[in-house]
Amino acid sequence: MTRVLIALTSHSELGDTGRATGFYVSEAAEPWAVFTAAGFEVGLVSVAGGRPPVDGLNDDDPIQQKFLAAVDLEHTPTAAELDPSSYDAIFFAGGHGTMWDFPQDEALAALAAGIYERGGVVAAVCHGPSALVNLKLSDGSYLVDGKNVAGFTNAEEEAVGLTEVVPFLLADALTARGAIHHPAADFTPQTIADGRLITGQNPQSAEPTAQTVVRELTRQAA
Repeated sequence: MTRVLIALTSHSELGDTGRATGFYVSEAAEPWAVFTAAGFEVGLVSVAGGRPPVDGLNDDDPIQQKFLAAVDLEHTPTAAELDPSSYDAIFFAGGHGTMWDFPQDEALAALAAGIYERGGVVAAVCHGPSALVNLKLSDGSYLVDGKNVAGFTNAEEEAVGLTEVVPFLLADALTARGAIHHPAADFTPQTIADGRLITGQNPQSAEPTAQTVVRELTRQAA
């Protein structure tokens, strides 16, 4: 059976604004629904383990409610507890919290690199590509170097009023690592696939990015 991990932030504070953040629920729930519909086994991983903080929860959204009822959010493992050889793909869900802890988690980067170097898929959406900023392969190169990517744009960050709050601008950081960042219009779906690296721009891109992952994994299995 194809096995996919959804990675979640454990960071709960939006800088020093006093506002809460976490993983954006739709960016985990919608991919979870796509992967489970495809017959994949879906697991969770978080930076700190245990229950990750949630953001953007919509109590009226049936997909989010189904996701929260189906997964064990209380006992997520850390990356260090998992074996990359057990997974065919990792999907980094977004949420502003990722900007603080995804780039710093060496175990999470090693897990993703291990999956990728075994022929698996690395995917991320919205702020989830922050996990790619410091992700190096075994030869010391950055995974995103020379790759076409999507991710939350500078214009979108400005639109939500957090340009001065986030620790860095995601699009700029990806570009600094050699990535070719492709911005679409604000808050419109945008998914970029460059081989086995698949990225989406914003919350609107979560479902199509997951669908692209399914197509790639299905192609590999054919």
